[in-house]
Amino acid sequence: MAAIYSLYIINKSGGLIFYKDYGSSGRMDTNDSLRVASLWHSMHAISQQLSPTVGCLGIELLEADTFDLHCFQSLTGTKFFVVCEPGTQHMEGLLKVIYELYTDYVLKNPFYEMEMPIRCELFDINLSQATQKDRVALLGR
Repeated sequence: MAAIYSLYIINKSGGLIFYKDYGSSGRMDTNDSLRVASLWHSMHAISQQLSPTVGCLGIELLEADTFDLHCFQSLTGTKFFVVCEPGTQHMEGLLKVIYELYTDYVLKNPFYEMEMPIRCELFDINLSQATQKDRVALLGR
């Protein structure tokens, strides 16, 4: 079964505003998740500057032996990235769905302050449904 290990949302300044761990083994503590988010933000920014391709938007996929990291950056600079099992397909589509949920339930929330940690119950509920649907869709393939 293809598995999503974790989901991160980073604001344009590199601050971790949302983290969700889906893995049962090797859970990270808060400091480790902050380090991963900060490291990814820095690597993403450096890759944009070092790329020989004009208009490069940064790293979209990082493949390792034990995980894949898929990244989507919105036009506002907010980064959404998922750490999942190697070879997991269709993560780009899931990241775009997560971005839509973010715009619908976080940005339209009158009590949410920009660039601050996300604490929105409707976002959490719909995010759980989206990731569950994605897991079911991956099992069916």
